[in-house]
Amino acid sequence: MKPRISMITLGVRDLEGAVKFYEEGLGFPRMESSPGIAFFPLNGTWLGLFGREALAEDACVSHEGSGFESFTLAHNVQSEAEVDEVMAQALQAGATVVKQPENVSWGGYSGYFKDPDGHLWEVAYNPRFWVGPRDAQG
Repeated sequence: MKPRISMITLGVRDLEGAVKFYEEGLGFPRMESSPGIAFFPLNGTWLGLFGREALAEDACVSHEGSGFESFTLAHNVQSEAEVDEVMAQALQAGATVVKQPENVSWGGYSGYFKDPDGHLWEVAYNPRFWVGPRDAQG
């Protein structure tokens, strides 16, 4: 298996609302999608939005669940100021701030928000590590 994640699919309770959050609120570009699913091309991967119950059914697991889902999504940026900008944009789009941006133990600056379905996103600046468009080859 080659070390890559081709697509991340989030199970959402309200597909229309989730699409609005990511497309209009965060400015993610949306691809033409089939009914019941939405796709957003990202640098080096894809984000898919699919009804939570339908996604659970597809994976043959229960859609019941609450609390911490045991993963986070991370968005790395080039500066502390950009962390603050992205967090403000997410909040304006309807996200809930979980942890205000702050200096962190690993030498960077980060904060967390939840999207309208409760998926955790970390927005981070790490002065020693940058993953962005210029690195998204292969």
